[in-house]
Amino acid sequence: MRRVSVVGNAGSGKSTVARALAARLGVPWVELDAIYHQAGWRPLAPEEFRARVTAAIATDGWVVDGNYSAVRELVWARADTVVWLDPPRRTVMRRIIWRTLKRAAFGTRLWNDNREGWRNLFTTDPESSVVAWAWHQHATYRQRYATATGTAGWAHLRFIRIRSRSDLRHLLLRAAPVTAPPAHPRPGGRYTSGRGTDQGGCPPGGDPQGDLP
Repeated sequence: MRRVSVVGNAGSGKSTVARALAARLGVPWVELDAIYHQAGWRPLAPEEFRARVTAAIATDGWVVDGNYSAVRELVWARADTVVWLDPPRRTVMRRIIWRTLKRAAFGTRLWNDNREGWRNLFTTDPESSVVAWAWHQHATYRQRYATATGTAGWAHLRFIRIRSRSDLRHLLLRAAPVTAPPAHPRPGGRYTSGRGTDQGGCPPGGDPQGDLP
């Protein structure tokens, strides 16, 4: 396990798990939201997005966090493992509502100085609210990744489905520990800790970092 794609619904805990797993493996954590969402929630052009992701996964080890369909084949073609976070819908909704509430109330700065607004809590339009998106897309993500596990084109990948804290503990125990966490490269050569979504659908607010399942 050296090149890992972490996927799952918004609020499933992708960023938290990806960061912890990258530290255990001693590899960079690549957060797709930090690449895709430019200032003012402006989306990065598709060709530039693919180019930046291609550069980020050119190394021998990494953990990529996000569901973006525009780069999924690029990431999975290089990956050796897919970690699929699949907690119950009630768990996802509890986390994402609480996190969105805190971010809106405190004006938390996300990638590229973006912020979540109160609209995420008060609109039912999944194209405008990450909370509504998580509710409506839960079954879609589950079907997508369940199907992928049996797809011949991804036979080189090991799929690990995480549905509980116990599953997560076993995953992290299998990952080789390191003495210190690695630096996390942000596009452009700077190093930081970053914050993945599905291009062509997930609304501003991205795919929030969740608590461990």
